[in-house]
Amino acid sequence: MTEDAATLGVTLTNLDEPLFDAAGATKRDLINYLGSVAGRIIPELEDRPLSVIRVHRGQEAFMQKNLPSYTPSWVQRVTWWAESSKRDVSYALCNDRRTLLWFANQRSVEYHPALLRVDAPDHMTHLVLDIDPPHADAFRDAVRAARVVRRVLIDEGLDAVIKTSGAKGLHIFVPIDISVSIDAAAAATRAIAHEPSNWIPTRSPPPL
Repeated sequence: MTEDAATLGVTLTNLDEPLFDAAGATKRDLINYLGSVAGRIIPELEDRPLSVIRVHRGQEAFMQKNLPSYTPSWVQRVTWWAESSKRDVSYALCNDRRTLLWFANQRSVEYHPALLRVDAPDHMTHLVLDIDPPHADAFRDAVRAARVVRRVLIDEGLDAVIKTSGAKGLHIFVPIDISVSIDAAAAATRAIAHEPSNWIPTRSPPPL
């Protein structure tokens, strides 16, 4: 995969350094892995403003939303207002293999695409329900709750997929019609999140 990067004009550096302290993997390993799954991951990232989590040796991992000034001009991007930071943010669009390999060389280990696309910025494509265990030893409880919520969603005619969140809990992804506005999607998420306390005591955990 490192040969692909050279062909695409992506400069790779420090390939044999550990990704971070005690990582058990090098930056070369990360680049090779992302290159091998590019055909699967790029369709999920395409045309969605992207935030990434980057790692460095001897430092805490950090989230990067705004593209740094040294980003190559060929990386596609979109500038959107970020309400949380009260400023315009230049987000990357990871639409091709070259951009993905560039992010890999930046030690980007987590990829967080927006739940909407640049061609429909007012309409979410998914609801996401975040289920965290109440304490570190209660992951099984989070799994049980996620299974119940997923079954209820399916019973209501919705699709639902459970995935680990990358932190301590689980996410339930629910595809929705793109015609649904952001406000309506947020209201639906709040309504769904309010109900599990009524469901969990009376339902046995269904299989995933």
